[in-house]
Amino acid sequence: MTHPIDALKAIFTAGLKSVDPHAMILKKVALQKEVLTISHENRRDTLDLSCFRSIYVIGAGKASARMALALEEILGERITGGVVSVKYGHTEPLSHIRLIEAGHPVPDAMSRKAAEEIFSLCRQLTEKDLVISLISGGGSALLSLPVKEIEDEDKRETTEQLLACGADICEINCIRKHLSAIKGGRLIAAAHPATTINLILSDVIGDRLDAIASGLTSHDDTQFSDAIEILEKYELKNKIPPKVVSYLEKGCKDPRLETPKQGSDIFSKNQNIVIGSNIIAVKNAAEKAQELGFNTVALSSQILGEARIAAANYAGIGMDIVRDELLVKRPACVIAGGETTVTLKGTGKGGRNQEMALAFLKCIAENRDAMENIHFLSAATDGNDGPTDAAGGFASLELLNHAKDPITEIDKSLKNNDAYHFLKRNSMLYVTGPTNTNVCDLQLMIVS
Repeated sequence: MTHPIDALKAIFTAGLKSVDPHAMILKKVALQKEVLTISHENRRDTLDLSCFRSIYVIGAGKASARMALALEEILGERITGGVVSVKYGHTEPLSHIRLIEAGHPVPDAMSRKAAEEIFSLCRQLTEKDLVISLISGGGSALLSLPVKEIEDEDKRETTEQLLACGADICEINCIRKHLSAIKGGRLIAAAHPATTINLILSDVIGDRLDAIASGLTSHDDTQFSDAIEILEKYELKNKIPPKVVSYLEKGCKDPRLETPKQGSDIFSKNQNIVIGSNIIAVKNAAEKAQELGFNTVALSSQILGEARIAAANYAGIGMDIVRDELLVKRPACVIAGGETTVTLKGTGKGGRNQEMALAFLKCIAENRDAMENIHFLSAATDGNDGPTDAAGGFASLELLNHAKDPITEIDKSLKNNDAYHFLKRNSMLYVTGPTNTNVCDLQLMIVS
């Protein structure tokens, strides 16, 4: 049988290929003469392109360049123009749509430039125009246009604090929406009365449209009061710029500042279509595991919570399989997906997947006999785990036995949130490079 580490790579790659944005667009979108057909959720929607004066393509996210490449192949010269904002390095060669590379996970000056260009384009549209938006994870940082009361630096500082406190993506994006002139449906407000079709690759558990890329193209189900509650929950009021707190409190008292809600006329010619999500990657990874000869269980595509706690849970499942073949018989592969969080307390380097791999390695160190035949991989489908060049990390007793560092270094590295350097020194990092897709993370565990 294939070595477990090689099997983990093959299974992850299979999941990744199944959510290639280019292939997904080509599979779901087709053009015959002047009729554009979009297939989704067991239905087919059609659009007569001859009814429109112009067709613009806009978008933001780590997968948006690859989505744009596919759309150019379909529409070609019919595209009047457009702008898509992507993370640095997540590019494709485009002919009709301009790419702007910008900062992620913290927005930078190019994030603002991209937002201003797209917002300006949308405000010039008429009812004779069609806009196709390409939205994927990362869009929140890649389009940053704060309300006039908030400076760019205020937004960056707030984002950094939110990323460090352990808040989940829905909580983070609730605050982002209420500080933004473009998010929470305001992009569609700018484009109205044009027709807007939004093709979305979800990186949010449950595929919440109001949370993916901070709901650029969706009505907002959250309120300013929710944003204030999140600040209080994570004790952030004294850690973020006073201007931000003041504006959010002002919004609680002034309904005119609230984001667009369901039922608003601005959404009358707007359609959101989710073309892919984490569940697709989980299912296809499971198919690959079965092909390789493993008895396979797909646990969930909605794993949440602290990465360290998730690691301990996975380790417990693995030990149950070793001891009693609970859940599944060996050789087994357990697959799950989702997006965990990390509450930063140290000054090290890493991401949620690397932290999970290192926490799993700690479980192995503490339970050597029970975990001898377990191999684990946690990795981000976008190829970037946190602000690093790694997608995630591996853990196994075999790797631990070959580690250069003493076991005591695991605790020190976890305490300092420095999983990256420990895993790198000990050849446990998983590096894929930018994948130009993004559907959260995958966790794979083989029990041989």
